[in-house]
Amino acid sequence: MDRIDQQSISPVDFRTSRQGTICIASIDDVRPAAEALRDLARELSNFRVAACANIASKSAMTDADGNPLASSVFGWPGSKDQWWKKPLLALSSPLPFACRYESEPFWANAHGIYTRAPNPLLDQIDLSHFADEVNAPAAIVIPVHLPFGQIGVVSFSPIDERRSDLSREFDIYADVLEYQARRFISGYSRVASQRHWIPRNCRLSKREVECLRWAALGKTDVEIAMILSRSCATVRFHIHNAATKLEAVNRSQTVFKATQLGYLGSVAVSAAQGHNHA
Repeated sequence: MDRIDQQSISPVDFRTSRQGTICIASIDDVRPAAEALRDLARELSNFRVAACANIASKSAMTDADGNPLASSVFGWPGSKDQWWKKPLLALSSPLPFACRYESEPFWANAHGIYTRAPNPLLDQIDLSHFADEVNAPAAIVIPVHLPFGQIGVVSFSPIDERRSDLSREFDIYADVLEYQARRFISGYSRVASQRHWIPRNCRLSKREVECLRWAALGKTDVEIAMILSRSCATVRFHIHNAATKLEAVNRSQTVFKATQLGYLGSVAVSAAQGHNHA
């Protein structure tokens, strides 16, 4: 903090009542929460908010009456080509693309993506059209990784388009912006979601997970049986049981749902490495 010019940065009061208003308990809380997030961003450093609850969804974030938050609350003008109406944005814009590879806050401009810890995966992202694709010269970005593989994102960009260096603002405000952005996206997703495709209280056994780990790596039943020193019938039995518990219609969906619930993850990689060393 000693290296930052405090005269141009407003202090952050973590006890402010603004933080309590960003909690979303019902769909009627969405608009007041969005307004509180908007006001907080402007008070901290005259930021404009852009929020997406699910970068894989075509649906824009809306209030209880169906009004898009981007235009009705966060103040994005029509001249910005209404980015919230572009379902393919997550495939072209560098910010949601970076959120697929990073779960911690970062800031970015046309010259790079700046994280607290190095992430080589971000070096491959093309920033040559940053301003046009992001509609801002720079942004502080909060990735929000939710259950079942859902990824949300909230970005805070300067309304003054002459500001392209947000390093100082990131040092001071990243923590409070991350806290509030995560509350906002997770709360919105909870009250707005209508899809319940994962069965309740689903618990896979150790053997079921073990078989699915290898299935996730593309191993056949015969190969899994050899690896685990079990019969093919036993392997099929465990995978079938897992499919029944997960309400999956085939092997691929069983692996997918198990991954979404965190049963597999990077464990499959570890299992493969252990097998190669054996």
